[in-house]
Amino acid sequence: MFHEKLGTQAERIARVERLAGELAPLVDADVEKAKRAAKLCKADLLTEVVGEFPELQGLMGKYYAEEQGEDEAVAHAIEDHYKPKGLDDLVPSDPVSVAVALADKVDTLVGFWANNEKPTGSKDPFALRRATLGVIRIILENEIRLRIQPICVYALERHSVVLITPGGRTPIKNPSVIEIGREMRQFVASELLSFFADRLKVQLRDQGARHDLVDAVFALEGQDDLLLIVRRVEALGKFLDTEDGKNLLAGYKRATNIIRIEEKNDGREYTGAPDPKLHTQNEEKALADAINVAKADAQRAVASEDFAAAMRAMASLRPHVDAFFDKVMVNVDDKPLRENRLKLLNEIRATTRAVADFSKIEG
Repeated sequence: MFHEKLGTQAERIARVERLAGELAPLVDADVEKAKRAAKLCKADLLTEVVGEFPELQGLMGKYYAEEQGEDEAVAHAIEDHYKPKGLDDLVPSDPVSVAVALADKVDTLVGFWANNEKPTGSKDPFALRRATLGVIRIILENEIRLRIQPICVYALERHSVVLITPGGRTPIKNPSVIEIGREMRQFVASELLSFFADRLKVQLRDQGARHDLVDAVFALEGQDDLLLIVRRVEALGKFLDTEDGKNLLAGYKRATNIIRIEEKNDGREYTGAPDPKLHTQNEEKALADAINVAKADAQRAVASEDFAAAMRAMASLRPHVDAFFDKVMVNVDDKPLRENRLKLLNEIRATTRAVADFSKIEG
């Protein structure tokens, strides 16, 4: 028995084997070797050597695999799939080892998450924080492009479908409620993604990065490619260290504060495109034109994963935002003009979301 809620080791190994086969092409590993390594990776737990010396798990498995004539990549994956075991431990780098290590850790994470066995406070009996950090380190140090959420959803499909009820989470046996199962898998995967975000913040903070920048990037839709997130955070940090970045952030916060106050006072949102015909001052027209250009340039740059170029596109807004606040009065008596100017300020907020949610950035 692996765990009373997660079944036997045989069931666990079947899940890991299947997941390793799915992950193998994504990390440039041989599919059959990854599946073979996953099938054998826990076999040494039954030996008397590992029974007496648990710290030899994996290492003994490699020795047995080599003695049995298994492929060298398979043997090394059996040893390396436990790595990294700690902050100072090396991460696996061979593709087969990477596939099995990721499969083992992800299966463990989604299984315990689906059964509501999460870390609480300082308690983490199943070392789920370490497993999460292991996944993060493997991805980042090997520079692997991998979307976390679909992988978690796929891994959850191998587990019992679960449903939240007043009494807790209950296995679903009735095929007629499979749609609820799909919704639950998406819910569990999104919860787990938030945990990855928290662990990534810890990892990046230890490396000197700002946690609020991680929040600003994760706040955007569909951010689950950890390597891209880190690259975007790095580009955002460099941008905010410049005068253009600092001043644009200040302008953004001023704009959003005005919008927030007026939306609260008026009981409505000022969204939607402003009317160009109502731009009565040159500064309004210049800001509107700059926003259109910056939004298109930033979106193209993000699509091509050139985050430095996206930040440069944002920087082009800075002088126009400054000029707008210097010369244009927003809260005028003319209601259509006031509404249009508030919508123009909202366009600043919408444009910056191409690179990050600036509302999450401190300062």
